[in-house]
Amino acid sequence: MKDFYTVTKSEKDNDTTRTSLKVNAGHELYNGHFPGRPVTPGVVLMQLFKEEAERISEKKLSLKRASNVKFTAVFNPTDNDELILESKLEKQGTYYELKGIAKSETGIITKINALYEVI
Repeated sequence: MKDFYTVTKSEKDNDTTRTSLKVNAGHELYNGHFPGRPVTPGVVLMQLFKEEAERISEKKLSLKRASNVKFTAVFNPTDNDELILESKLEKQGTYYELKGIAKSETGIITKINALYEVI
C-alpha cells in the first residue's frame, strides 16, 4: 500500500522477525474509515502480514488460506502511529506458513495464521 507505512526497524531473533512500522495517520484510506476517528481495517492488517511475508521470504506471494484470524483491538494511528509485527515464517514446499501478531503499545491488535503460495 503506497505511502501507508514506513518500516522503521526489522530484526530477526531465532525464528521470529519483529518489524516496527510507522503508520501514516493522514493516509487517504482513513478519509472513509472513519473521518475524525481513523480505524485500520482488518483487511489492511492482513495485507501488512502478506507484505511482511514477502519481505522475509524475498518472494512474491499470494494468500492461499487464512485461519484463526482474530482482531482483538482497534488500531488508531492518531493515538499511536507505531505498529509492531511479530512474524514466524516457515517454508513448506512452494508455500510459506506465517504465524503473526500485530501489536501496539496498548496490546495485541491482530493474530493471524496464514498460508501463502509463491507466484
